[in-house]
Amino acid sequence: MTRLSELAARISPSLGPLGRSGNPRVLLNLAGPAVRGLLLKRGKQGGTSTMATNNRAQFDWKYARDKAEMARLYEAAKRGQWNGSSDIDWSIQVDPGDESRLLIPDSLLPLESLPSYRRLDRRRQLEHTHGLTAWMLSQFLHGEQGALFAACQVTEAVEWMDGKLFGSTQVVDEGRHVEVFHRYLTDKLGKLYEINDNLYTIIDALMTDGRWDLKFLGMQIMIEGLALGAFATMRRATKEPLLKEILRRIIADEARHVHFGVVSLREYYGALPESDRRDREDWAYEISVLIRNRFLAHEFYEEYYAHAMSRRAWDKAVLDSPFMQQFRHTMFRRLIPNLKRIHLLSDRIRPHYEALGLLRWEHEKPADELTAGDLLEMEPGDIERKLLT
Repeated sequence: MTRLSELAARISPSLGPLGRSGNPRVLLNLAGPAVRGLLLKRGKQGGTSTMATNNRAQFDWKYARDKAEMARLYEAAKRGQWNGSSDIDWSIQVDPGDESRLLIPDSLLPLESLPSYRRLDRRRQLEHTHGLTAWMLSQFLHGEQGALFAACQVTEAVEWMDGKLFGSTQVVDEGRHVEVFHRYLTDKLGKLYEINDNLYTIIDALMTDGRWDLKFLGMQIMIEGLALGAFATMRRATKEPLLKEILRRIIADEARHVHFGVVSLREYYGALPESDRRDREDWAYEISVLIRNRFLAHEFYEEYYAHAMSRRAWDKAVLDSPFMQQFRHTMFRRLIPNLKRIHLLSDRIRPHYEALGLLRWEHEKPADELTAGDLLEMEPGDIERKLLT
């Protein structure tokens, strides 16, 4: 633990995850979002949150169309649009208690290792599975709302007209994702959780930072890249057909978004001065820690298990579970190669990722293995099969 992270832990145990990179500029940059999210828990202080945004809108009066790969990506995005109301069969009945259509199998959940869970009768066990699935989907929903707002900011801030045109399609994509996740949670599962404090902190940091490239890095590479892995893991696991179809369509959208981020940042970060690139590298690492912690499901724990076990014991059970190991594998095996691709995985930062057990995926295929041309030619189902191999 660095001196900065020790200082953060002394200020408040809630801030303990911060400062591990040892970069004072990055800690200062994330301090406000962390205090608001982890300490003050602003995401749980009512039905709305207000964040002071700080970014510039760049107009292009020449309308130059000189980014060929982004132009092809824009064509793929137009072709890949779908209607969340009419293209999804919402007549499918969802019953969390139906063993033949389990939301997530017990063998993949962290609950199976808990003595208090094993003592429950099967009906109560399925209630807990229902709750944990609703928690995960709720965090996806909240993340998609963050992505919606960040996509709006990216669209106005990006320097290239081809990027602005593609960004307009991402805004539509994210709005559609918010629509379908919310409808599934409210109409089918009947349960919606508040935003996790770590996720709120990440969204706050993205929305309030004025640097356009950090919005790309945080949303397109970090959150969208990890969402792609998370959605893939859940789609493999679930036997519920409506959720499986929703995730299939969203995975195809997210593939375009991650590719957009890599294309946008690849050359830009390669040309950055070393001190600026180091700040981005440390910032990405700090966000990786927050992202890992967001999947500890503390909101679910408070409802179902706080009376039976300590939070530390719960965290260990979740992190050691086969589900979380698979979750982390699928999420970070795409993220780490992309960080390397955009010049944010130097020898200096590698030991930090190694300490988290994340460096093992450094040589995996990057998430933008699909080119813009691939995305233009392939159907959503083909994109999913290519990405998940």
